[in-house]
Amino acid sequence: MPILSGAAGFFTNVQGGQTQLAPEINPVLLLPLGDRWLVESRAQFEGEFEQPEGGGSFGGKVSNEISYLQADYIANRFVTVAAGRFLIPFGIYNERLYPIWIRSLHPEPLIFSIATGSGNGGMLRGGFSLNKNVDLNYAAYFSAASTVHEFESDRSAGLRAGIFFPGERVEIGGSWQKSLQEERGDSFGAHFAWQPVAFVLNIRSEYAHSRQGSGYWVEGTYRLSQLHGWGGHLRHAELVGRAQQFFAGSIEEDEAVEYGVPDVNTTQADFGVNYYLRDGLKASASYGRQFSPDGNFNLWTVGVAYRFAFPLGPLGAK
Repeated sequence: MPILSGAAGFFTNVQGGQTQLAPEINPVLLLPLGDRWLVESRAQFEGEFEQPEGGGSFGGKVSNEISYLQADYIANRFVTVAAGRFLIPFGIYNERLYPIWIRSLHPEPLIFSIATGSGNGGMLRGGFSLNKNVDLNYAAYFSAASTVHEFESDRSAGLRAGIFFPGERVEIGGSWQKSLQEERGDSFGAHFAWQPVAFVLNIRSEYAHSRQGSGYWVEGTYRLSQLHGWGGHLRHAELVGRAQQFFAGSIEEDEAVEYGVPDVNTTQADFGVNYYLRDGLKASASYGRQFSPDGNFNLWTVGVAYRFAFPLGPLGAK
């Protein structure tokens, strides 16, 4: 039975005194076909409305894109074959943390656009146990070049692998991507994730290096589920902090804008809070400060995100 899921949100961003209204909706369609096939797709519709200097009405544009549209075949418990348009499996943020109902901070990391995005082609992914204490997960892919509207992609190939220790709840992994067009450069990445058993704490980090630049981010979230203050309302709150640095690469300013990365060395710190009003609905707010040779400025974000999911047919249908 098909399922329509996804999220809708409305965020207000203030960067260096400039206010931006950013509504968005990200529908996800899941269509299972038998026991081994799944067709899945996610679209993104996002508005960017800014107020002119000196005041006045907000104006801007609404962008849309198809993040992925792929068919998955579960060959066995170790391998799944995917074909179509898919999320590039470089690092962990693009695939695991990007949706607005999952990410702890609304602003994306500075290195987010390095070797990520979407590709058109084929992918193998899966995992297996090396022993009772160690699991291995992997993804390998090839993407063809495309200039078709809504299906743009670069020609590239790459892989990501991670080792997970269930007892310690730790994952360590690495990524590699080879560009097969233009400069034909290599991009490298590493990631780390830890959920301590004794605390309601989640620590994640990534590092990426490419011609466009290099950098890292480290993020920690703490759920106040063990506290009982304010009539138990604190139990629905989550505190989050992120530290990151970006080191500019050997590209010009216009190229940096095209790739979505800073053109100068940049340091940024962010702090925020999420409050889960109920299952699938959260309010969030954050403050950040960015430091670079181009100037220092504050970043404020406040918004709400709602996750939805419902079947597109009668329950029990196949």
